[in-house]
Amino acid sequence: MSKNIYTEFQIKELEKNPNIISASERSISYSPEFKTKAVKDYKKGKSPSQIFIDQGFNLEIIGKKQPKRCLQRWRSTFERFGEEGFLTERRGKGSTGRPTSKPQSVEDQLRKAEARIKFLEAENDFLKKLEELERQALKKKRF
Repeated sequence: MSKNIYTEFQIKELEKNPNIISASERSISYSPEFKTKAVKDYKKGKSPSQIFIDQGFNLEIIGKKQPKRCLQRWRSTFERFGEEGFLTERRGKGSTGRPTSKPQSVEDQLRKAEARIKFLEAENDFLKKLEELERQALKKKRF
Protein backbone atom coordinates (compact mmCIF):
# COMPACT_ATOMS: atom_id res chain seq x y z
CA MET A 1 0.00 0.00 0.00
CA SER A 2 1.30 3.42 -0.94
CA LYS A 3 2.03 6.19 1.53
CA ASN A 4 0.26 8.52 -0.90
CA ILE A 5 -3.30 9.59 -0.31
CA TYR A 6 -5.01 10.09 -3.65
CA THR A 7 -7.64 12.76 -4.30
CA GLU A 8 -10.92 12.08 -6.12
CA PHE A 9 -9.49 13.67 -9.26
CA GLN A 10 -6.33 11.52 -9.10
CA ILE A 11 -8.39 8.36 -8.55
CA LYS A 12 -10.49 9.14 -11.64
CA GLU A 13 -7.33 9.78 -13.67
CA LEU A 14 -5.79 6.51 -12.48
CA GLU A 15 -8.93 4.49 -13.28
CA LYS A 16 -8.79 5.70 -16.90
CA ASN A 17 -5.65 3.60 -17.37
CA PRO A 18 -6.57 0.11 -18.67
CA ASN A 19 -3.80 -1.45 -16.55
CA ILE A 20 -5.57 -0.51 -13.32
CA ILE A 21 -8.38 -2.64 -11.94
CA SER A 22 -9.32 -0.21 -9.19
CA ALA A 23 -7.98 2.71 -7.22
CA SER A 24 -8.85 4.13 -3.82
CA GLU A 25 -7.52 6.85 -1.55
CA ARG A 26 -4.62 4.66 -0.43
CA SER A 27 -4.15 1.86 -2.95
CA ILE A 28 -4.00 0.95 -6.61
CA SER A 29 -4.82 -2.54 -7.91
CA TYR A 30 -2.97 -3.33 -11.12
CA SER A 31 -4.10 -5.92 -13.67
CA PRO A 32 -2.32 -9.29 -13.68
CA GLU A 33 -1.47 -8.82 -17.36
CA PHE A 34 0.28 -5.54 -16.61
CA LYS A 35 2.22 -7.09 -13.73
CA THR A 36 3.41 -9.95 -15.93
CA LYS A 37 4.38 -7.62 -18.77
CA ALA A 38 6.18 -5.29 -16.34
CA VAL A 39 8.27 -8.12 -14.86
CA LYS A 40 9.18 -9.42 -18.32
CA ASP A 41 10.11 -5.90 -19.52
CA TYR A 42 12.21 -5.41 -16.40
CA LYS A 43 14.08 -8.65 -17.10
CA LYS A 44 14.77 -7.32 -20.62
CA GLY A 45 16.50 -4.30 -19.06
CA LYS A 46 13.84 -1.58 -18.82
CA SER A 47 13.78 0.56 -15.70
CA PRO A 48 10.69 0.42 -13.44
CA SER A 49 9.89 4.08 -14.11
CA GLN A 50 10.17 3.63 -17.87
CA ILE A 51 7.85 0.61 -17.79
CA PHE A 52 5.18 2.61 -15.97
CA ILE A 53 5.60 5.67 -18.22
CA ASP A 54 5.34 3.49 -21.36
CA GLN A 55 2.04 2.10 -20.05
CA GLY A 56 0.57 5.58 -19.61
CA PHE A 57 1.08 6.15 -15.88
CA ASN A 58 1.69 9.63 -14.52
CA LEU A 59 4.54 9.33 -12.00
CA GLU A 60 3.54 12.66 -10.47
CA ILE A 61 0.29 11.01 -9.33
CA ILE A 62 1.47 7.55 -8.28
CA GLY A 63 4.82 8.69 -6.91
CA LYS A 64 8.32 8.40 -8.32
CA LYS A 65 9.31 5.50 -6.05
CA GLN A 66 6.13 3.47 -6.55
CA PRO A 67 7.23 1.71 -9.79
CA LYS A 68 10.37 0.40 -8.10
CA ARG A 69 8.42 -0.81 -5.03
CA CYS A 70 5.81 -2.53 -7.17
CA LEU A 71 8.36 -4.29 -9.35
CA GLN A 72 10.28 -5.56 -6.31
CA ARG A 73 7.11 -7.22 -5.01
CA TRP A 74 6.01 -8.47 -8.40
CA ARG A 75 9.43 -9.94 -9.25
CA SER A 76 9.49 -12.01 -6.07
CA THR A 77 5.92 -13.20 -6.72
CA PHE A 78 6.81 -14.05 -10.32
CA GLU A 79 9.93 -15.98 -9.27
CA ARG A 80 8.04 -17.99 -6.64
CA PHE A 81 4.75 -18.66 -8.43
CA GLY A 82 5.20 -17.67 -12.08
CA GLU A 83 2.44 -15.91 -14.01
CA GLU A 84 -0.12 -17.90 -12.01
CA GLY A 85 0.94 -15.93 -8.92
CA PHE A 86 -0.72 -12.81 -10.31
CA LEU A 87 -3.94 -14.57 -11.28
CA THR A 88 -4.84 -16.22 -7.96
CA GLU A 89 -5.45 -14.71 -4.54
CA ARG A 90 -2.67 -15.86 -2.24
CA ARG A 91 -3.19 -13.77 0.89
CA GLY A 92 -3.56 -16.01 3.92
CA LYS A 93 -2.50 -19.18 2.08
CA GLY A 94 0.75 -19.57 4.05
CA SER A 95 -0.83 -18.93 7.40
CA THR A 96 -0.86 -21.84 9.80
CA GLY A 97 -3.67 -20.27 11.79
CA ARG A 98 -4.83 -21.84 15.00
CA PRO A 99 -3.54 -25.28 15.88
CA THR A 100 -5.91 -28.05 14.92
CA SER A 101 -7.88 -29.71 17.63
CA LYS A 102 -7.03 -33.21 16.49
CA PRO A 103 -7.48 -35.92 19.09
CA GLN A 104 -4.29 -36.36 21.12
CA SER A 105 -2.93 -39.60 22.46
CA VAL A 106 -3.28 -40.24 26.19
CA GLU A 107 0.51 -39.84 26.59
CA ASP A 108 0.42 -36.43 24.89
CA GLN A 109 -2.51 -35.31 27.02
CA LEU A 110 -0.70 -36.43 30.18
CA ARG A 111 2.55 -34.71 29.16
CA LYS A 112 0.65 -31.49 28.40
CA ALA A 113 -1.25 -31.64 31.72
CA GLU A 114 1.98 -32.24 33.66
CA ALA A 115 3.65 -29.28 31.97
CA ARG A 116 0.66 -27.09 32.82
CA ILE A 117 0.70 -28.24 36.45
CA LYS A 118 4.43 -27.46 36.70
CA PHE A 119 3.82 -24.00 35.25
CA LEU A 120 0.93 -23.28 37.63
CA GLU A 121 2.94 -24.50 40.65
CA ALA A 122 5.83 -22.22 39.69
CA GLU A 123 3.42 -19.32 39.26
CA ASN A 124 1.90 -20.08 42.69
CA ASP A 125 5.34 -20.13 44.35
CA PHE A 126 6.23 -16.85 42.69
CA LEU A 127 3.03 -15.18 43.91
CA LYS A 128 3.59 -16.46 47.47
CA LYS A 129 7.11 -15.01 47.48
CA LEU A 130 5.81 -11.73 46.11
CA GLU A 131 3.15 -11.51 48.83
CA GLU A 132 5.78 -12.21 51.50
CA LEU A 133 8.04 -9.48 50.14
CA GLU A 134 5.12 -7.04 50.10
CA ARG A 135 4.30 -7.90 53.72
CA GLN A 136 7.91 -7.35 54.74
CA ALA A 137 7.99 -4.02 52.92
CA LEU A 138 4.81 -2.90 54.76
CA LYS A 139 6.29 -3.91 58.14
CA LYS A 140 9.42 -1.87 57.43
CA LYS A 141 7.32 1.19 56.53
CA ARG A 142 5.43 1.00 59.84
CA PHE A 143 8.61 1.07 61.89
